[in-house]
Amino acid sequence: MNDDRTLVEAALAYAPGAFDRLVRQHQRLVWHVVERMVRHPEDTRELSQEVFVRVYQKLSQFRYDSSLATWIGRIAFSLATRHLQRKQLPVNDDHRIDSSSEDPLTRIADDFDFADAYADAELGAAVSAAVEALPPVQRTLISLYHFDELGIGEISQMTGLPEGTVKNSLFRARKRLRACLEQAIGVVA
Repeated sequence: MNDDRTLVEAALAYAPGAFDRLVRQHQRLVWHVVERMVRHPEDTRELSQEVFVRVYQKLSQFRYDSSLATWIGRIAFSLATRHLQRKQLPVNDDHRIDSSSEDPLTRIADDFDFADAYADAELGAAVSAAVEALPPVQRTLISLYHFDELGIGEISQMTGLPEGTVKNSLFRARKRLRACLEQAIGVVA
């Protein structure tokens, strides 16, 4: 957090290269969040640039109550969500899965390691296709949780979604992924 404060203060003081350093440190996160949501290269480029324009414009409003990465990630998530809404594209899953019902697909546990699954080429291709088929918010949450290894609290802060909603969305996304993977490759241990 001290590094965040130093970088933000330097950028606000217009120190040479400070904002460039901020962009370099956070461009991967911004690209990742936006790209996972919009899935269109040109829109991703434009929105990623818009995120950093917003960061530049609003940096004086950063209050250090979260990490700078979380704050920037929230801007990226918000802009990507608004972009999908403007284009009238679905943002959330329209097919609700009752999380209280018994899950018949028990071959993949809730703690299934999706990152490790990418190591196996066949399984990796199936996981990638299944993740791509998820709605934008679920796809982004799965990615942030399983691939970027962010905690529920940080994802909640970044997306503005309550922790319970993040957990529920992850549950529904994993359930959907189980079904897709079971259908695509059969038994998974």
